Amino acid sequence: MARQHSHPFVPYRPVRYPEAEMISRGREFYEHMDRRRSVRFFSDEPVPRECVELAIRTANTAPSGAHQQPWKFVIIGDPETRRRIRRAAEVEERQNYEGGRLTPEWRQALAPLETGPDKEYLETAPWLVVCFAEKYGVRPDGTRVKHYYVNESVGIACGFLIAALHTMGLSTLTHTPNPMAFLSEICGRPGNERPYVLFPVGYAADDAEVPDLTRKPFSEVIG
Repeated sequence: MARQHSHPFVPYRPVRYPEAEMISRGREFYEHMDRRRSVRFFSDEPVPRECVELAIRTANTAPSGAHQQPWKFVIIGDPETRRRIRRAAEVEERQNYEGGRLTPEWRQALAPLETGPDKEYLETAPWLVVCFAEKYGVRPDGTRVKHYYVNESVGIACGFLIAALHTMGLSTLTHTPNPMAFLSEICGRPGNERPYVLFPVGYAADDAEVPDLTRKPFSEVIG
């Protein structure tokens, strides 16, 4: 019996694989993603802009509340703009690390990462991608459109972006200086958008290092 719809629907027939191939593909993807690490030491070697755009195209395939896709991605390659962002971010980070914003408990949690107020990677990486979350939409006549599940939707899209970059052999880091209003000003974004995450994008430096961390065992993440 045919379903009745009041809005347009189209057939969807995703590829089905034999069980052994499903498991093989799933294991391969897991092992691929398990090799991913957040990087703070970047090469300044050029990266094709198309790679960054492909990652954003991938992010745009993410599911979102009511399919409103409440995200905007700004690509920044201009050295002077990257320098401005680094300087502004470091002002806020110095307040965090040296001005008392970080509680002792927070400092203790960050200790194994050995992070600090210097954000050289924001200037070294050839690209910065700033993800903005749309708090609400704006119709052509200027009236507002309510958006639903904005944080959840944008977070999923950012996850897709990270996976796409890693798949292309590129590195990134989820940088969230707080507050981030300077990103709205520098990027010239409208008032209905708020900065969500700042991603430096590039190749890891030849001498890059990452903290010697282990992820939670499977038994601790499954209920």
